[in-house]
Amino acid sequence: MPPDSPSSGLPSPARRTVLGAAAAASVLAGLPGTATAAPATPSAPAPRRKPRALPGGGDLGPNVLVFDPATPNIQARLDEVFRRQESAQFGTGRYQLLFKPGAYHGLNAQIGFYTSIAGLGLSPDDTTINGDITVDAGWFGGNATQNFWRSAENLAVVPVNGTNRWAVSQAAPFRRMHVRGNLNLAPTGYGWSSGGYIADSRIDGEVQPYSQQQWYTRDSVIGGWLNGVWNMVFSGVEGAPAQGFPNPPYTTLATTPVSREKPFLYLQGSEYRVFLPEKRTNARGVTWGNGTPRGTSLPLSRFYVAKPGVSAATLNQALAQGLHLLLTPGIYHLDQPVRVDRAGTVVLGLGYATLIPDNGVTALKVADVGGVRLAGFLVDAGPVNSATLLEVGPRGASRDHSADPTTVQDVFVRIGGAGPGKATTGMVVNSRHTIVDHTWVWRADHGDGVGWETNRADYGVVVNGHDVLATGLFVEHFNKYDVQWFGERGRTIFFQNEKAYDAPNQAAIQNGSTKGYAAYRVGDGVTTHEGWGLGSYCYYNVDPTIVQHHGFAAPNRPGVRFHDLLVVSLGGNGQYERVINDAGAPTSGTSTVPSTVVSYP
Repeated sequence: MPPDSPSSGLPSPARRTVLGAAAAASVLAGLPGTATAAPATPSAPAPRRKPRALPGGGDLGPNVLVFDPATPNIQARLDEVFRRQESAQFGTGRYQLLFKPGAYHGLNAQIGFYTSIAGLGLSPDDTTINGDITVDAGWFGGNATQNFWRSAENLAVVPVNGTNRWAVSQAAPFRRMHVRGNLNLAPTGYGWSSGGYIADSRIDGEVQPYSQQQWYTRDSVIGGWLNGVWNMVFSGVEGAPAQGFPNPPYTTLATTPVSREKPFLYLQGSEYRVFLPEKRTNARGVTWGNGTPRGTSLPLSRFYVAKPGVSAATLNQALAQGLHLLLTPGIYHLDQPVRVDRAGTVVLGLGYATLIPDNGVTALKVADVGGVRLAGFLVDAGPVNSATLLEVGPRGASRDHSADPTTVQDVFVRIGGAGPGKATTGMVVNSRHTIVDHTWVWRADHGDGVGWETNRADYGVVVNGHDVLATGLFVEHFNKYDVQWFGERGRTIFFQNEKAYDAPNQAAIQNGSTKGYAAYRVGDGVTTHEGWGLGSYCYYNVDPTIVQHHGFAAPNRPGVRFHDLLVVSLGGNGQYERVINDAGAPTSGTSTVPSTVVSYP
């Protein structure tokens, strides 16, 4: 272990302080759109005909690569996708790699940007890769803090040397995986890394975070956990280390209050279907360990299989017909919101399918209905300011959805980075009982179209609905509050935040008489709220003299409770005076040592 690794006791350096060379954009020519039947043009005064009904099912398009054990040259095809995507941080390429059930040998699937790899069995053990599924950071000089937007799901892996490397940071979920060995979360050379998320997975050996600054693991089974830097959070994990925050920095909950795993594509014979796992309460361990997982499934014929280039009107027509949406890999420009109005609707993206509102609209809106599942896509702000990019439930939504909540899983929001983008608020959650299970809502701190006003976005996530649960909440760099929570009985398990790097001066972030806007604010009128394992960091590199009063703000009453909070000044670029409200010690100097509060109030 190198002397500068976090497990040696030395501080970890600041995240993403240097932007690497411009990412190579892999532009795919000729991505097909989905043809739709145009209405006939009648002569007046004949009535306008309704559009022809859209078909369900169909092929998955050119950017979904499907392999079986007999497919020739699998490694060469994997290498070609990785060549395109390794450094294409803000490129347009999108890929889904699917492996049919069976055993594969001698593969090293290196996973780059906007690439998802998944098995097509009902259980991860149906599809075994004797080899590796690798994320490393050679493209960025051994620094893994920009290894975003990639995923692995529903596979068993038997690593060649006994350890699989998955060195990622935000928006890179590792779901429903079985690693028959160890899992190393750091890049070669133990460079910086800032992830990450594991759910519904079994790691037979040891999870080895090394340089990972924070991590959340949910409803899994692990053989051991090596170390922690600042904030390692576990809920419902068999084999998790004991509660120890702040030293060691482990926050451990025996169960997850409510969870429902992400929908996934699988094969039943030669037929594609989408499996919808059932809701669990007080969940612990994996869902797939004892035979067929519990839940229901839908044939692909019940889905409109969307291709890049299709219009928002066509997507809405499909939804109005009663179809679900499967978004194949690519970029979808929207001139009106995609409207999910029917209970139980599934919107599932493959290969980081990306929605971009072009004219200031909200990309996707959900009605006050239950059982909606949004999963596996990216919402990218357009150049015209959107009031909101994603809205779960309309303003004033009040129906009880406890029996069948809406889930938002691996849905990521980005403002700037890939180009100029603006939004007042990234995500608004109005529906009661919504589960937000792993999101990264990010106002870009690097890339194209980045600047204090260039990619202006005041608020990351706003929760108005009651009884909302967030498991794995990553929200960063907003001009004002990153999270505002106004609903009652809200709960958050794991929160990771950085305040905006690029604030020009103290006046720019002044919040009335308070220095700076809290990263996570609970509304003054809230009487019941609880959070576990929440961290906020500052790196005011434009003006290192900026002082942030606190990372967390909440009404001081018994029903509003927090466990295991921390704030960190990265290298002394800005400082916090307190952790939550007026409690907790200030950060100081350049030592990058967290200031913590174990329990509040």
